[in-house]
Amino acid sequence: MASPLVEVPKHHFRNWFRKIWDVRGGGLYAVGFAATFLYLEALDLFDDVLGIGAIFQGQIVDFIIDFFLDSLSNTIAAFMWPVDIVQWSPPWGAVILGMAFWLFPIYVKPHIEEWLFDGDDVDAKEAEASRES
Repeated sequence: MASPLVEVPKHHFRNWFRKIWDVRGGGLYAVGFAATFLYLEALDLFDDVLGIGAIFQGQIVDFIIDFFLDSLSNTIAAFMWPVDIVQWSPPWGAVILGMAFWLFPIYVKPHIEEWLFDGDDVDAKEAEASRES
């Protein structure tokens, strides 16, 4: 039985992704931002685990500062994810990105929204619509 003082949300990732989805417009850009950010953070986490010995050498302040600076850098890089796709293989990167923006709302977005907003006590779409009116 869980303690009444500690209430842990069941769906951390889904709640985080829903916030990204709402803030970034709920489209391919939001998915690209989230995927890029998670990828870059995973790479940095792996590097931080390898460099964990710095904490035992008295460099904990440097470790913490580097962590926050890396997170800020990852956020900025995640904002610019379409640029990486376009530069990946010119002109095919731009063509692929254009096709993705065209096909995403048709084939992928309905499934993501079903996952994000299904099972809520109060349907988030209805709550958002009532806020707008």
